[in-house]
This record gives sequence, C-alpha cells and structure tokens, in this order.
Amino acid sequence: MMLFLFALLLLLFSLNTPIAVAVAASAVAAFVLQGNMNLMLAMQRLYAGADSFPLMAVPLFMIAGTLMGAGGISRRIVRLADALVGHLPGGLAAVSVVSAMFFAGISGSAAADTAAVGTILIPAMIRRGYPPAFSGAVQAAAGSIGVVIPPSIPMIIFGVLTGASIGRLFAAGIIPGILAGLSLVLVCVWQAKRRNWRPEHSFSLVETGRALRDATWALGAPIIILGGILGGVFTATESAAVAVFYALLVGICIHRELPVRRLPALIVQSGITSSIILFIICAASVLSWFMAMEDIPARLAAQLLSLTESPLFLLLLINLLLLIAGTILETTAALILFVPVLVPMLPVLGINVIHLGIIVVMNLSIGMLTPPMGVCLIVSCSIAGTRLGTIARAVLPFLLALLVNLALVCLFPSLSLFLPSILL
Repeated sequence: MMLFLFALLLLLFSLNTPIAVAVAASAVAAFVLQGNMNLMLAMQRLYAGADSFPLMAVPLFMIAGTLMGAGGISRRIVRLADALVGHLPGGLAAVSVVSAMFFAGISGSAAADTAAVGTILIPAMIRRGYPPAFSGAVQAAAGSIGVVIPPSIPMIIFGVLTGASIGRLFAAGIIPGILAGLSLVLVCVWQAKRRNWRPEHSFSLVETGRALRDATWALGAPIIILGGILGGVFTATESAAVAVFYALLVGICIHRELPVRRLPALIVQSGITSSIILFIICAASVLSWFMAMEDIPARLAAQLLSLTESPLFLLLLINLLLLIAGTILETTAALILFVPVLVPMLPVLGINVIHLGIIVVMNLSIGMLTPPMGVCLIVSCSIAGTRLGTIARAVLPFLLALLVNLALVCLFPSLSLFLPSILL
C-alpha cells in the first residue's frame, strides 16, 4: 500500500495534476483499495483539515501582506533599504535582499515577498543595466527567506502538525533568517565586484534619517506582530488579525494610498491565494490521516533509522530528502507529508522539535528556488521576462550561500534556539 500510494502521487505530479487534486485523489484511491474504510471518513477529514484556529492565521497574513503592499508600505521599505545598502557595490541587488527581509516580517509568504518587492526592484535593476536573469535570481533568493524570517506560514503549519509553540518557532527563525539575508548581500557584493558594477550612490546619513522617518509606520508592522507574539500579548492568529487592522489603518488613514474602493478586489485576490493553500492542507490532511492509520510514517522512519546509527549522517539524509521534496512538492504538501515521518526520529537525532522545524522550513525554502516547483523562481521569472532555465543558472551562487546557512543551522543548534530560550 505504501509503495502504491507514493507511486500514484509521483504519477499524478508528473502529469502536472494540481497538487491538492493529486493528493486528494491518492488518498481516495488508498481508501478504496483498503476496502474496509468508509469514504465518509475522507470527507470528514477533509473538513477537519481546515478546522483549526491557528490555521486562521494563514488567510489573515495573506490579506495583511496584500493590503500593506497596496498601501505604500513596500515602496517605503525599498527606500529605506536603498538608504542603508544602496552605497555598496551592486547596491540595487543588495537593496532587493534587504527590502525582502523587511517585507518578510509582514507577509509570512515567500511568493508574496518575491512579488511585492520584485515588481518594484526587478524592472529597476534591468533599467540600470543588470542582466534580467541576475535581477530575477537575486529577488527569488531574497524572497525565499520570507518563510524563515517570521511571521511564517510554513512555521504555523509545522506548529499545527506537531503541537510545537508557534511563538518559539517564530523566535527561532529570526537569527537564521537574518544570517541568510546577510549572506545573500555578500553574494551580491561579490558578483558586483567581479562584474565591475559600481555603487548606485554614496551613503548619506541625512537620507537614511529621512527614509527611516518615512518608513516608521511600515516598520511598525513587524514590531507589533512579533513583539505581540513574543511578549505573550496575543497568539499568532490574533497577531494576524491585528496585522490586517494595522494595514487598513496605515493604508487608508495615514499613508492615504489605499482607496477604499480597491478593498473588495484585494480581499478577493488574497482569498483566492489563501484558498489554494487551505485546499492543499485539507487534501493532505486526508492523506496524512490515512498514512497514520496504516502506520506509514513510523515504518518509513524505521527504514531511515535502519540505514545508519549516526545522528549526523541521519540528519544529512533527512536534509537530502527534504531538498529533493522541495523541488517537486509545494511547501504545504511537503510539510504535511513529511513532518509526521520526521517527528518520531527526534530522540535519535538528539534535537528538539523547534530546531527540527527551522531545519524543515529552511530546506523547503531552498526548494522554492529549484525547478520545477520553485515558486519564487517562477514569480521572478515572469516579472523579469526571462526563461526559467536561464534564471535557474543565475540563482546558483545564491543557492550555494543558502545551503551553507542550512549546514550552519544544522550543526550549531544555538543559532536557532538561542532567542527562544531567552525570549520565551
């Protein structure tokens, strides 16, 4: 049954079947072949998959990110990033990375991060003479860390699946996310020096002060979201609701760049994107429930454990598995399929569930840069107007930097566990 299930999944994915449909069809086929399970159970699990208070944060963060992008926050974040790092060699590329880091503290979604900043900076980089493939690659790489820097939708899903504290997961993602962003800036500077790209402008303390003042309300969003969660004021879901209210307040009343007449269209746009994610979660919950009934996660975990007694080598195998899964599976589906397999291995690995969560999310964020399911790569490719193969080659130096960061987080748990230990 286990081999049939995974073979059917791979077949449907190879036929370019929508992810939620492929997962749901595999689950229903497994139910039918089992013979002694009522299909009504599948319908009940489909509903139960989305019947979760923490999961309400997903559509709320999507709406908040959309409203903030439309309300002028993205533009102000870009201006601040330009004042901070625009004086470096290849400054506009570094601005893309730093802007994405700031926006990651708002949206919770890598695709939203890539699109919000990329629509501004990819055309700007191309106009300044940067190659389209490089422009798209740097924005895709920067956008991928949008799920590592909190708030993070994949971290919310991981917390729902494992019962881990979402607040602790958010705190654990701060240092790895900043480390990844800084490493991408270094790659931009190295590429600029190698290609003799000059800085966009010299550093100005006065301009930095002006940009910081102009971006005060924009920077207030991640401070409220993370400060409220880490301070115990509200849960991740409540913080998402606060973020929506804050986005409306800033966009309509303060910046006055968000016309009320646009709200229905923006909410519908966010709802469509959120519904895709939630449909995948519902479908995958049916499959994961069936797998749990058949004891498939425990059997897969036992097979992996039988390959080696070395925790380090086992961790390497898990990373390879997740990296491969990230190239062919959407992040939400990969989480729901693989997390139940990995959690039983925690005692052997000698790590806790928070550290595992950061490792999983970082692996899957790298998958967003690798075809065929590299969502950040696809978004950047469409904005830059270049071919996927061309942009995939340009992203290789950034991909290597992110892999080095992943190795550091795996080998040095304190990089992810230090902040949770002192803040929560």
